[in-house]
Amino acid sequence: MAKKKPPSSTSLIAHPYQPPAGFGSVQPAVHKASTVLFASTAALRARTWKEKTGYTYGLHGTPTTFILEERIATLEGGLQTLLTPSGLAAITLVNAALLESGDEVLIPDNAYGPAKELAKNELARWGIAHRFYDPMDPGSLRAALSPSTRLVWLEAPGSVTMEFPDLPALLRIARERQDLVVALDNTWGAGLAFDAFALGSDAEPLGADVVIQALTKYPSGGADLLMGAVTTRDMALHQRIKATHMRMGWGVGVNDVEAVLRALPSLMLRYAAQDRAGRELAAWWSRRPEVTAVLHPALAGSPGHEHWAAICSQAAGLFSIVFDPRFDSARVDAFIDALRLFKIGYSWAGPVSLAVPYDLRLIRKSPAWAGLLVRFSIGLEQVEDLIADCEQALAALR
Repeated sequence: MAKKKPPSSTSLIAHPYQPPAGFGSVQPAVHKASTVLFASTAALRARTWKEKTGYTYGLHGTPTTFILEERIATLEGGLQTLLTPSGLAAITLVNAALLESGDEVLIPDNAYGPAKELAKNELARWGIAHRFYDPMDPGSLRAALSPSTRLVWLEAPGSVTMEFPDLPALLRIARERQDLVVALDNTWGAGLAFDAFALGSDAEPLGADVVIQALTKYPSGGADLLMGAVTTRDMALHQRIKATHMRMGWGVGVNDVEAVLRALPSLMLRYAAQDRAGRELAAWWSRRPEVTAVLHPALAGSPGHEHWAAICSQAAGLFSIVFDPRFDSARVDAFIDALRLFKIGYSWAGPVSLAVPYDLRLIRKSPAWAGLLVRFSIGLEQVEDLIADCEQALAALR
């Protein structure tokens, strides 16, 4: 019997079969590519990466990434979105695109810590100055503005300490200067708690120019990927940021994009469930004698609660407690180590509840509270089980 002749590699690579068109499914297809093929040299020369009218190279987008960008733009109330490898990369992209040597950026003192470190280190080395302002005092922002200020960052609420600023008041001050761009970190709000592009009224339209979000958090919801998004409404501003995005070579893995697309349909359900559980657990902590403050924007008495109530009806499942100063770091650590359902780890918005300790003296210039802080991220466990877990762990504290 004659031996079968093996097929050539060419026949496997250049196979003529094409599947029929018209296949439909609930989830978008996953298109993976670095190389994108063109029908002719004329098509190659005519196509551009600047608009979503075609495909040029995998780094500049595939049908899968374009779909996620459009859905995040809708979620945020914007018109254009760019994807980045992380939330911090989204912040870095905005800074790199909009600032140059001699410029100045203003950052809330309670902003995300790595964003502050970026300003202190890389931006400073590039000749870009920075100042931190108190977001709970709009006058502090006005006092910090200088002729070289080009970018103002907002964050609501503040990272870890959860103060909710008067966003419209801060925007009014920033809008007194026509040459300023206002960027807002909307990771906590997830595009659901408030509309970052529409924080005023018909008579007084106010909103951010750029909105970033760490898709790592609520849009993903699985605690298993990293991604960020930069959303705008102005095409010229979008193209300015997109040019820097291209030159920096930032791309995202389409399998991660697929995971976010799969999670988006349940985003509102998860956000609402974690909101309810977070408020219930925060209320429980507010009755405990071991703590001196419960920092949750939706909780009456928390800093900026009235500002939250003016523009929000929802809140992330994230809050912090401040232990009485009589409890030192060893005892607070013992409490965290004694938790069974709460795990120890950074980030939030995943299905597993988390607890992380912070020393306020290390993260705030002038701490408003004495004592050690623990930030809780509420997952999808039953809230009564989380309360019982906290209660049993308090034995280690005492």
